[in-house]
Amino acid sequence: MKKVSLNRILTESSNKRREIEYTKKNIDDKKNFRARLSSWFFLLPSLIGVLLFFGAPFLVVIYYSVVNNPVQHQFSGLWNYTQVLRNYAFRQAALNTLRFSAIAVPLAVVLSLLLAIILDSKIPFKSTFRTIVLSPMMVPIASIVLIWQVLFHYNGIVNEINNALFGITPIDWLKSEHAQFVIIILFLWKNLGYNMILFLAALSSVPKDQLEVAKLESATPIQTFFYIKLRYISSTIVFVTLMSLINSFKVFREIYLMTGNYPHEALYMLQHYMNNMFNSLDYQNLSAAAILMSFVVIIIVAILFKVEERVGGDIEGS
Repeated sequence: MKKVSLNRILTESSNKRREIEYTKKNIDDKKNFRARLSSWFFLLPSLIGVLLFFGAPFLVVIYYSVVNNPVQHQFSGLWNYTQVLRNYAFRQAALNTLRFSAIAVPLAVVLSLLLAIILDSKIPFKSTFRTIVLSPMMVPIASIVLIWQVLFHYNGIVNEINNALFGITPIDWLKSEHAQFVIIILFLWKNLGYNMILFLAALSSVPKDQLEVAKLESATPIQTFFYIKLRYISSTIVFVTLMSLINSFKVFREIYLMTGNYPHEALYMLQHYMNNMFNSLDYQNLSAAAILMSFVVIIIVAILFKVEERVGGDIEGS
């Protein structure tokens, strides 16, 4: 009899425990649901804005890229894409854009990181040096274009210096094969300051205790940078690379102001091709070129995030 009553008590207590756990789980689920609902409520205006001003236009571009023209709206499949890829102007613009980004973006990341390391160390006149590096950010784009035209004109300052010091025959920089070199210098001069600020913020967030341990272990500054600092600023490196890549596509603005719609072949970028397609109302080829460009950018971004994920995961696991 006692054994039966004991089993009944244990069963009842177990059932009560399950009821309590079930009730607690329901309460937690309701709280989580309310939290998610309130989060989506606050995110809804931003989501509507993104879908309306980014998602919808992108779908329209995809639609235009697979029709013969905006008037007849006949489905043409991949015809527009093949026409774009066969176009010499598009291939030349894509090659120039790829070459410019492949040179300018790594230089922008590495040089700005070096400037940030210098400013992060104890050097004299740090504030003055910082002001000099950041000053191009305050100069209007029209003034920058005017300065570069004065510097690299056929009768400009650069040719005068080269002729006087080295006896080099003057060349018209913006109408020669060296034109992209001029734009790379302009790109770096304009963007290094912003990237440097981002790297300075990242370097200041590196854990001080790890730096002190490295110093006690007699680690050299180079070892400290590569084994500690570089790992902690990996996410910033990815962000700076993405921003530099985006800014490299925006260099069309400066080139357009200096050379117009049809610059020298070395300066003919994808943005020139798209701008000329827009001026000629060739929306289907413009849309196809934009989609192809977006796919390439998506692949590059995915690779960068994959690299950052591996480095960041290594930090979190250590």
